Amino acid sequence: MENPILIFGAGNLGKIVLDIFNRNNVLVFGFLDDNKALHGKEISEVVVLGDTDDNSFLNIIGQKTEAFVALENNKERKKVVEMLINRRKVMPVNAVHNTAVVSENAVIGHGNLIAARTVINPYATVGNHCIMHASVIIDINTKIGDYVQIGAGAIINSEAEIEEGAFIGSGAVIISGIKIGKNARVGAGSVVVENVPGGSTVFGNPAKKI
Repeated sequence: MENPILIFGAGNLGKIVLDIFNRNNVLVFGFLDDNKALHGKEISEVVVLGDTDDNSFLNIIGQKTEAFVALENNKERKKVVEMLINRRKVMPVNAVHNTAVVSENAVIGHGNLIAARTVINPYATVGNHCIMHASVIIDINTKIGDYVQIGAGAIINSEAEIEEGAFIGSGAVIISGIKIGKNARVGAGSVVVENVPGGSTVFGNPAKKI
């Protein structure tokens, strides 16, 4: 990656992304965050420069810098991504940890966080702007929609499908062929053995609706 990166969000997720780019020898230009208490502060020698809608910094994206949106809240992340697309005509880049294993036969979209020791196996499809925390396993022929968040150590087995905006808690196991509906939530440590309807929340082993 030739251009430096502006990271939108200086919270915990932003710090993870900073570490990933540092490991990959990608220069981070700075953070943008709407928490004014953070403005001017340094995180590992990288300064929080201003708000996420600061035109003086937005105007250089796509020309002199790239962008990554490190906001955990899906609504906030979508808002910033749409702003970047509409105002700057750019898509955020991927942040892939140097210990992650991504098959050359997998299909990966834009703006994804793929954290340490995550494995994405052949013929898996990952959409845009997803967050995959450490040691996630995405097995063969799995489909992951846009804006999906998957907690550390979760296992998404072969042929499973996770629709847009779904949340999979840390350590959860999605059995092969299971479908998790749009904006559904799977609690940490759950074992999902049947399809989960969109918008619902399940928890337990086996996972049940709550």
